[in-house]
Amino acid sequence: MNITVIGSGFGGLTAAIRLQAQGHQVTVIEKRDKPGGRAYVYEQDGFTFDGGPTIITAPWLIHDLFALCGKKTEDYVNIIPIDPFYNIRFEDGSIFRYNADRENLLRQIREFNSADEEGYLRFAHAGEKIFKTGFELIDQPFTTFGSMAKVLPDLVRLQAQKSVAAFVNQYIKDERLRQVFSFHPLLIGGNPFQSTSIYALIHTLEQRFGVWFAMGGTGALVRALVKLFEDMGGQLHLNTEASEIVINEQNKQAEGVRTSDGQFFPAQIVVSNADVAFTYMNLVQARYRQKNTDRKLQNMQYSMSLFVLYFGTDRKYENMAHHEILMGPRYRGLLDDIFKHKVLSKDFSLYLHRPTATDPSLAPEGHDAWYVLSPVPHLGGNTDWTTMAKPYRDSIVQYLEEHYMPDLSKHIVTEHAIDPLHFRDTLNSYLGSAFSVEPILTQSAWFRPHNVSEDISNLYFAGAGTHPGAGLPGVMSSGKIVADMIGVNPSQKEMQTMTSAGTGN
Repeated sequence: MNITVIGSGFGGLTAAIRLQAQGHQVTVIEKRDKPGGRAYVYEQDGFTFDGGPTIITAPWLIHDLFALCGKKTEDYVNIIPIDPFYNIRFEDGSIFRYNADRENLLRQIREFNSADEEGYLRFAHAGEKIFKTGFELIDQPFTTFGSMAKVLPDLVRLQAQKSVAAFVNQYIKDERLRQVFSFHPLLIGGNPFQSTSIYALIHTLEQRFGVWFAMGGTGALVRALVKLFEDMGGQLHLNTEASEIVINEQNKQAEGVRTSDGQFFPAQIVVSNADVAFTYMNLVQARYRQKNTDRKLQNMQYSMSLFVLYFGTDRKYENMAHHEILMGPRYRGLLDDIFKHKVLSKDFSLYLHRPTATDPSLAPEGHDAWYVLSPVPHLGGNTDWTTMAKPYRDSIVQYLEEHYMPDLSKHIVTEHAIDPLHFRDTLNSYLGSAFSVEPILTQSAWFRPHNVSEDISNLYFAGAGTHPGAGLPGVMSSGKIVADMIGVNPSQKEMQTMTSAGTGN
């Protein structure tokens, strides 16, 4: 079958590769001049900056793609483990160096609060149970309430009604350690005080399988997947923006995608890797959407947005690791401002990314490449980013300079910033949300926008806004779900049957 995929993020590329391997003829159309979606790459003044995702977990999802196509990952991209996974720094000067070494973790926990060692062990044991149940669901579609009902007893048993923070806090008492073991939902757009405790499985996932980095940056992984897709016969069209998913009047099915420059890509199946809310409200006419109405989509809760400053320095800061989590003076209060009140606070917690700690080739010799990311409210608040972006940038640089990176402002030689307006206008994300639909219990699994549309039977969704959610494991799993739901091309299946019969298998 002819299949058109809208968007070349990790979810779209995963679906496209798997569908191409299944014998379909797949075309990917991408609005921007480079593939990757949120994993866009900025190159300026000799520096290479990954635009978005930089933390790779569940590496087997990547290896499975190459193996499916009869290829080896290492022939396309070099993925290496990172240690520490993160340094988590607090304003009192304490640092938690977070990795998969159990003895290292326990030693640091004792230094922070010896009474929490036993509590951490109980938390880790409970996390294993959540992982065992929760991760089995990650690549299973939830398209009927019956599929949800089957897992409800497990969700109740695992305390899924609790937030990640509430789940962690019942085991750990030290406020800093509570932050160390509950911040993970922020990596997928969730509030630790609202996201279901199922996301506590991220700790177990990292402990079991590590945190990884693609040499050359996440963009090198995007390029590897694009090459794999094209080696399998798929086609990628850049600078090609979808303007409408064309629906047949008679059978109410998608028959192709029209682009802003007037091209038409006929398709028997359409897969959207674009933002779910944007896809429905901007690409599908309202008269074809009885279930996924504008009102329904507008009434959902959406994740926070981000302010990200990419910058290069003409000196190295060797005291900083590859991944740094810089906790500010407030935790819950700041998260309430971002998620509930939707106001831009004067304080912040930051994720600081220094890929040149691992791969110096991403910057000129003797220089460092960075980005610093600050969670901020989405555009449902009243912040005017046309006037606030510059002072907010300045306050972040001043904070880094005063706390961690002496004389930083003197050493920045190149920079580029994005804010919620970029997520709305360039990445077509509803409300400028950075991670689409917020990962709370009532917006998870069956309650989340489905991987196949209830309105248009041959329109599928891969990416952060559909099941299972944001983050590399989530979006890649959504691509697998879509490919599994569509299935092998009938002609390919017939050919495989004939081959098996011919070899006597």
